[in-house]
Amino acid sequence: MKLRITIDGKAYEAEVEILEAAESAPEYPPYPPAPAAYVSAEIPVPPTAVQAAETENNENECRSPVTGMVISVEAMPEQAVEANQVVMVLESMKMEMQITAPRAAVVKSVLVIPGSSVKVNQLLVEFE
Repeated sequence: MKLRITIDGKAYEAEVEILEAAESAPEYPPYPPAPAAYVSAEIPVPPTAVQAAETENNENECRSPVTGMVISVEAMPEQAVEANQVVMVLESMKMEMQITAPRAAVVKSVLVIPGSSVKVNQLLVEFE
């Protein structure tokens, strides 16, 4: 089969031969299947509805909403705080998050210090 190709206004003729698909495909050695390598892990069990309700509705506690690090602690034991007052600042994924008091109360205890690593739902501050 002849083809005519024009490049920059100049015509070229080329002769092309079409081969069968099987003839033109390169031959490769067979690939052995990759070994199945995995590490079994325990599937985390979500908390029951009762446990979740207890941790979410307890206004005498302030828990971490994220996994991160404590940047600063703004409340001290026996200090009175107002509702929504910042009691500490956490950093998670390069973002700072202000943790606030759920209600007006007196701080009973602060369970972390700046630089502490915290996990999700970890108890941070207790109120009286």
